[in-house]
Amino acid sequence: MGDHQPAQAVELIRALLHQLREMTSQLAWVERQDVTSRNGRAFAMRMEAAALRRDIHEAEFLIDRLQRRYLNGDERTQQHPAGRQPLASAPYTVVKC
Repeated sequence: MGDHQPAQAVELIRALLHQLREMTSQLAWVERQDVTSRNGRAFAMRMEAAALRRDIHEAEFLIDRLQRRYLNGDERTQQHPAGRQPLASAPYTVVKC
């Protein structure tokens, strides 16, 4: 494994965490809409929520796999460029399916 692979994994994890936060926020919005929607639209909202849950689960799986494979299971042990925070400081809300 080259030295560049862990650095690439850190950047990919960072991007996945960003997407994860966006999807989680979108899921919360969709779930609020589903509560107030009428019959025809409720089904579409539930389908969208289910797709978001699948995508969130997949993102979490990929993050975990990248951390275990390239960062020895702990992203905090890696060096971070000056001025950047470790990934562990990037909180996100986990929505269980």
